[in-house]
Amino acid sequence: MKRPQQKPSKPKSEPKPSPAKHRTKTVRSTSPRVSSIARRPAPSKAPRKSHRSPAAAPQTKQSQLITLLDSAAGASMAQMTKLTGWQPHTVRGMLSGSLRKRLGLNVQHRVEDGVRVYRILGAGEGAAS
Repeated sequence: MKRPQQKPSKPKSEPKPSPAKHRTKTVRSTSPRVSSIARRPAPSKAPRKSHRSPAAAPQTKQSQLITLLDSAAGASMAQMTKLTGWQPHTVRGMLSGSLRKRLGLNVQHRVEDGVRVYRILGAGEGAAS
């Protein structure tokens, strides 16, 4: 099938340039711009003095869990979820991923009165399962 031939379109007229007397050239300075906002002073190389003592530093939930699991009694899932505010699957993920795999802690569990109790065993302690 043949296509019907189209009429050649008229070339679009280009916009007329404005007269040269109205054009201005933008000159940019090579110096850095100074904003109107006050800049912060450069940080000093000297170590910062902390107004807090090292013992007053806030503990992370991970460190709180480690402290709880380090006790001789250990901790149940209910105790760990109450301490952290996490759901049980998140606590189990922390036990498996961070404490066992990343930190290399020996986290074991045993069942006492139908409740699974987790604890961190030291190097000299026997494995209870």
